[in-house]
Amino acid sequence: MLKIKRVYDDISQQDGKRVLVDGVWPRGIKKENLEHDEWMKDIAPSTDLRKWFNHDADKWDEFKKRYKKELKDHKEDLKQLKEDSDGHNVTLLFAAKDEEHNQAVVIKEFIEDM
Repeated sequence: MLKIKRVYDDISQQDGKRVLVDGVWPRGIKKENLEHDEWMKDIAPSTDLRKWFNHDADKWDEFKKRYKKELKDHKEDLKQLKEDSDGHNVTLLFAAKDEEHNQAVVIKEFIEDM
């Protein structure tokens, strides 16, 4: 099962494999203190797209459209996440405050539609 969670939330045994999907390291967390299994920064939104979006919910639909285009270039990584989550928990970790409008939501949706 594929899930999403903020990096600042408590760790749970139900998290399974924990994969950070941010392009930049989360603020206030030392690398050695974040319990994660993998950092897939290559599948994060491009710097230009991230800066353009700037977590503006009014741009959400356009962000999703543009980001899904970018994700098409990372199908192998996404396919691996899909396989890893088949019968096992995989949690996509993100740092954004907005839990409904962030790249992990789009990645999860993209993988589920594969």
